[in-house]
Amino acid sequence: MQIHEILTTNCVFASLNAKSKKQVLEELAGKASGASGVPKTKVFETLLERERLGTTGVGDGIAIPHGKVEGLDRLLGFFARLEDPIEFESIDDKPVDLIFLLLAPVTAGTDHLKALARISRLLRDHVTCDKLRAAASPERLYYLLTREAVVSAS
Repeated sequence: MQIHEILTTNCVFASLNAKSKKQVLEELAGKASGASGVPKTKVFETLLERERLGTTGVGDGIAIPHGKVEGLDRLLGFFARLEDPIEFESIDDKPVDLIFLLLAPVTAGTDHLKALARISRLLRDHVTCDKLRAAASPERLYYLLTREAVVSAS
């Protein structure tokens, strides 16, 4: 599972303005609804339900909210860099400014876990995260997030 298989440039947001965890999840749920046709409320409730189980704020300013949503037919990724870091109840208590949302069909099985592992590996790289924080455009963010496909195709 490669990032470019689940993420498109229209699903990358270079400067999302949100002031709270709930607001950012609602904003991303709306964007996911537009891309998938699944109602925003269904996506938002799935994300809130997952957060009730435990935070998806993994530390170092990164959150990877995720969930299985009825009505999806494939894995979908969304990436947002926030204008200002927000409190996300992260495991290290640091505010979050990089968010990778992963949505999966309810039948996704291990594909969902493989995609989460790939995203986690990518965002554990401090150099990559520094570049994501410095990138000015959605296109540059997309390139940085998907460059393993470019490198392996060379």
